[in-house]
Amino acid sequence: MGTFTFKLPDIGEGIAEAEIVAWHVKVGDRIEEDGKIADVMTDKATVEMESPVSGTVIEVAGAEGDMIAIGSPLVVIEIEGDSAAEEAVAERIEAETPDAGDVARVEAAIADEPAAPPPVPVPVAAPQPKSEPAPAAPVAASATAKVLASPAVRARARELGVDLAQVRPAEDGRLRHADLDAFLSYNAAYRGAGGKTADQQIKVIGMRRRIAENMAASKRNIPHFSYVEECDVTALEELRAQLNAGYGAERPKLTMLPLLIAAICKTLPDFPMLNARYDDEAGVVTRHGAVHLGMATQTDAGLMVPVIRDAQDKNLWQLANEIRRLAEAARSGSAKSDELSGSTITITSLGPLGGVATTPVINRPEVAIIGPNRIVERPMFVPDGMGGERIAKRKLMNMSISCDHRVVDGWDAASFVQAVKRLIESPALLLAN
Repeated sequence: MGTFTFKLPDIGEGIAEAEIVAWHVKVGDRIEEDGKIADVMTDKATVEMESPVSGTVIEVAGAEGDMIAIGSPLVVIEIEGDSAAEEAVAERIEAETPDAGDVARVEAAIADEPAAPPPVPVPVAAPQPKSEPAPAAPVAASATAKVLASPAVRARARELGVDLAQVRPAEDGRLRHADLDAFLSYNAAYRGAGGKTADQQIKVIGMRRRIAENMAASKRNIPHFSYVEECDVTALEELRAQLNAGYGAERPKLTMLPLLIAAICKTLPDFPMLNARYDDEAGVVTRHGAVHLGMATQTDAGLMVPVIRDAQDKNLWQLANEIRRLAEAARSGSAKSDELSGSTITITSLGPLGGVATTPVINRPEVAIIGPNRIVERPMFVPDGMGGERIAKRKLMNMSISCDHRVVDGWDAASFVQAVKRLIESPALLLAN
């Protein structure tokens, strides 16, 4: 019998450490060769570590959420064999150290962020003993002294803040628990608004930690400003319905998103300062000719931003297909690293939950993010065709944009949104070459 120490291999150029996001084994478990040991996350990918030997796990390094340095022990396995066999296994491992591109399911954090410094441990205060709930206000003795009730019923009434003088006994003048229950069922004011549950402490690890770090870096480094405009999308919705009805099952069903992306792509050439990335360390702004549009997508692991490459070259149905494909890949964890990085501008939509207005956080190092909001129906004054106006029901949507004020001026952002508004309010212009 001997032991084999599996050390965390170099899983990416320039990577000094990785985070343990999930253990697949624990001390005492039997593991077979090529069995999963743990998932570890670098700045951009989650990598599955597999065991090169069979044996019994006798030691693991740290808990989920801990950072571990490259080359340090990840797990110790008790194996059958002599020391010569152990050395041979170690040599084979060293020769076959996996490359970051060969292993792994990529979940990636939001676009090309520089590696974040390791988190500084924060001392956690010792848990405090639970405090007893404050007693209910005592009921006036004069009001309850004449009420016949057992000590248990009186104690329960005090906890609930119920004046027993207001409760009618069902029989013989003595109040019982059943009388108190009947009173409560007809007097909602004495019932709590909701049930009490235990407090929970949830460790922030893996993708959730990456999102937290990226969002904090974005708000810390970028001076955000937001602008919101109301758009009449009645004609655009009519166009969408006509296109879906006209092509039926021949082409994918269009949502509002491909139409909005088409309007954005058609407008951006006149506003290159918005389709840009800012390297604040080098002091360089890169204005991109192609639109690589990030699409904020909610997944079980958290918010991810798959990228529609060269969105400006795709028609409405190609955009619809790409939106569906990338969203499914992000939610299933099968998205590739190049599908989760390199965006030049991002759109974030909550669909029917979009609210009246939003102030989205910029996907650093981009300089702008666009947030269409919920579509609502309201009466509006519209031309009546005879020089006057009439009241009609219209579909309205607010469009929000957040920009990096170091790169984008307020006038530029407002002008861009107004240009997009003209296209979506007159969709014939959107489809014209």
